[in-house]
Amino acid sequence: MSDGNLYLGFDFSTQQLKVIAIRESLEIFCEESIQFDGDIPEYKTQGGVHRYPYEPLKVTAPPLMWVSALDLILKKLKASKFPFERVASISGAGQQHGSIYWSVGGVESLKTLDPALPLRDNLRTAFAIESSPVWMDSSTAVECRNLEESVAGPLTLSAITGSRGYERFTGNQISKILKGTSNKIARISLVSSFAASLLIGSVAPIDLSDGSGMNLLNIKSKLWEECLLVASGGEKLAEMLGPPIPTNSIIGELHPYYQVRYGFSKKCRVVSFTGDNPSSLAGLPAHPGDIVISLGTSDTLFLSLSEHVPSLMGHVFVSPLDPSNYMGLLCYKNGSLARERVRDICAEGSWDKFNSLLEKTPPGNNGVIGMYFFDAEITPDIQGLHLFDSNSNPITEIAHEQQVRAILEGQIIAKLLHSSSLGYTTGPSSRVLATGGASNNPHILQLIADIFNCSVYIVDSTSNSACLGAAIRAIFSTNVIPDTTYPELVERAVKCSFATEPRSELVSLYRNMLLRYKQLEESILAAKS
Repeated sequence: MSDGNLYLGFDFSTQQLKVIAIRESLEIFCEESIQFDGDIPEYKTQGGVHRYPYEPLKVTAPPLMWVSALDLILKKLKASKFPFERVASISGAGQQHGSIYWSVGGVESLKTLDPALPLRDNLRTAFAIESSPVWMDSSTAVECRNLEESVAGPLTLSAITGSRGYERFTGNQISKILKGTSNKIARISLVSSFAASLLIGSVAPIDLSDGSGMNLLNIKSKLWEECLLVASGGEKLAEMLGPPIPTNSIIGELHPYYQVRYGFSKKCRVVSFTGDNPSSLAGLPAHPGDIVISLGTSDTLFLSLSEHVPSLMGHVFVSPLDPSNYMGLLCYKNGSLARERVRDICAEGSWDKFNSLLEKTPPGNNGVIGMYFFDAEITPDIQGLHLFDSNSNPITEIAHEQQVRAILEGQIIAKLLHSSSLGYTTGPSSRVLATGGASNNPHILQLIADIFNCSVYIVDSTSNSACLGAAIRAIFSTNVIPDTTYPELVERAVKCSFATEPRSELVSLYRNMLLRYKQLEESILAAKS
């Protein structure tokens, strides 16, 4: 093993804990992971969570499981003779919208961690709530509506916090929990700040970017909005949360527990942890004006914004890179799984046949538009299959080759429509950075280029972008490489490959389709309400 400092990035995600170590050169030194279901089965999770047959909207995870995972991953690194003494700084990420509730005794336990005991044994009774609500929980519809009504409606809430009321957002989860247990709770953490707390031995501050996913933070003033705190939990909630801080703040040194038990340096510093989505953006080489499209099981879009445009679609967070800017986020449940379902129905499960069918139809699909929401969609809140002919009349059946083009064009047009509603506009140097499994399909990439009217690049090596973003933030925040901007660091760590460019003759066609799609979507939503 060569000499030189190392920098760790953790990711406490839904199903696993991952860690990456990088050198100052930004080369990956090593990676490790723990699968919650398989590696620590005593918590009896499925997919990293607990579900409840008699409460189908409730989804939780035990914080002690995350504690045990940190124990185990450090133990695995120690067994591989990882040089802990060379780690100069640490940062990390956590699944967004989960919340942890510390008891008074738990806050004290953090300060007095005993290195003779596993971390789990130190914190076995630290939590006022044994299983925490996570992002998959959607049991807070009542709290969402109450919060929106407290500020004269969902658009006003979006103007303040960057999002309308969302069931999975932490403020609404907190509101529900505090109704019956507030006297037991001393402090409240997000998954990200909880993980950082384990390392510094005190309750870590919530960072601005992850804090934006709570429906409580004023993303312009960068402070908790007092009227929303009162509506969600009363006067004590501000004290329970503590003041938010910029994402790339140094929050302290590693607790002596880790020095004694694993051999970390006394000088190892901890940089604030953030949400997995902001940390993923921080691990991607996106320039101003770029948009990142992750084509996975669900499709996700990240975009950097200089202004906040209130919208009922998607989310706007404080930027993880620059607190004076913003990060847009759009998430679609009907991503690759929906594309695969159409592939199986129309192309006998073959992507080659799927692509061949696509080539049999012209761009614009002779005016046919399709919206494929097999699962209830997040953006927009619609479910079902909706097909329209060239005159925008509803139809029930189309040929297989038309279905293939309809799902692809519909999904990509929706992404452009909803990102535009957040303030996204293309410019001469704008790019789409494509990641995820479907980014290896050149036909899909060409459609993205044509519809967005900008060049498409494929991002290499981004399977652990949240971890990598955390590790790069650990380097940047501690000023290890002076006179280097954060984008320059990411450019050195992650490469992009040119994929394709738009065909200029299709610009007008897809702009007209965009307008029709917008009208059709609005008519479906109006009929639903």
